[in-house]
Amino acid sequence: MLEIKDLTITLRRSGGVLLDRFSFTLQKGDRAVLIGEEGNGKSTLLKTVYDRALTADYCDVEGQILKRGKAAYLSQLMEEELFSLPAEEYFDGLPYYEHMDTLTALGVSTELLFSSRPLGSFSGGERVRLRLCRALLTEPDFLLLDEPTNDLDIPTLEWLERFLLTAGLPTLYISHDETLIENTANVIIHLERLLHKTQNRVTVTRAPYREYLERRGRQFSHQEQMAFKEREDYDKQMRRWRQIHDRVEHEQRAISRGDPHGGRLLKKKMHSVQATGRRLERAAESFTDFPHRETAILTRFEDSAALSAGKTVLDFSLPALTAPERLLARDVRLTVRGGEIVGIAGKNGAGKSTLLRLLWEELRARRDITAAYMPQDYAETLPYAATPLEYLAPQGDRETRMLVHNRLASMRFTYEEMHSPIARLSGGQRAKLLFLDMVLRKANVLLLDEPTRNFSPLSAPVVRAALRDFPGSIVSVSHDRKYLDEVCHSVYELTPEGLKKR
Repeated sequence: MLEIKDLTITLRRSGGVLLDRFSFTLQKGDRAVLIGEEGNGKSTLLKTVYDRALTADYCDVEGQILKRGKAAYLSQLMEEELFSLPAEEYFDGLPYYEHMDTLTALGVSTELLFSSRPLGSFSGGERVRLRLCRALLTEPDFLLLDEPTNDLDIPTLEWLERFLLTAGLPTLYISHDETLIENTANVIIHLERLLHKTQNRVTVTRAPYREYLERRGRQFSHQEQMAFKEREDYDKQMRRWRQIHDRVEHEQRAISRGDPHGGRLLKKKMHSVQATGRRLERAAESFTDFPHRETAILTRFEDSAALSAGKTVLDFSLPALTAPERLLARDVRLTVRGGEIVGIAGKNGAGKSTLLRLLWEELRARRDITAAYMPQDYAETLPYAATPLEYLAPQGDRETRMLVHNRLASMRFTYEEMHSPIARLSGGQRAKLLFLDMVLRKANVLLLDEPTRNFSPLSAPVVRAALRDFPGSIVSVSHDRKYLDEVCHSVYELTPEGLKKR
């Protein structure tokens, strides 16, 4: 279906190598997931595999990509030119009548297929479902999916898991949903950029995700133990060698000139000692290396963000939650206390993001708290034409800019990334900027729309830990099952009848 031979991808602007002579064959029955930290080139690889023209403006590509059969590609974001396209034109000519079960499972009605409603009027999760539906209606031979789980509600996520497991279509995909990866992937392709992103490493393992992590952990632990043992043994041998060397050297200085035979013996002995030293030095050159690990890093929130547990952070009530020409929910009520972490779930199109924006309008001007907002679409908040330094330290003094520079470096931003437009960064890197801005502004109330959606499955546990330990209050919309279970103190479902506690 898909064969990649000696693929090398180089970033034209910085000269950084994302992949070096990478080879892989997507076989029948493969559900291969691309994992790696933010900005490591996962989306670039998937775009290049589908169509080299998609990365031609910023990458140089060498190697072969052989495709047999039809590929369906789901990009991470919908192209802007499609936002004004009516749904009926988007699905025009596709054999929907042969795939009614797929339409039903994705919640796409035949009425919607013939609707004049523009695609941009749908929620983020609804757009993902429509795009996924269209990709499947093309009757592909294999799938290339870049974040198919973004913004999908939990029932649709569970359907997608079942589909990937039973459809039999070879799939190469990127996902930040750890649960989906754990339940579906049988091939792990791990892209890493090590040593300040100067070296790349790709590991391909035909095993489930958890098995891969456990195997990787055992390999690293064994390699680390060997490296320590070899150096420990070497130090012992070198201490013993120095004792012998120093003793022979002392005997040479002390021996009488009247004993030429003894002098010759000591000289011969010193030659032997020196040869042993050279042998030990040569052995040290072949020591086992300590394993290089790419560590997921997110800045930690400060204790100063703490709020009293008795403080009422939010006491919100709304008779009707509406979207243009639609009633989404009635009698919406939510109370949040200091230190409380609240999750809001619900079906796509239920109005969760709309509700979070209203909460932001309610809290943003409050003087007794410092609220911060992470929207689903980062463009609402981030100035994409600015650099990270310009965004986080606008007109800042030298000390402030140095603080921001050091914080960005600790979060694995390179000098090039700090001074490039935010538009060139990955979704996960943009999310890191928003989190760092919250820390620098000492925010103690966070409104987060899908906070883990752009973090890799390797970074997501770090993000969850940071938010779980946040001393202030959080209200977040999320479909991340691990996030809702591990971080939130209480979870509400947004229904047409309002917020219902799970």
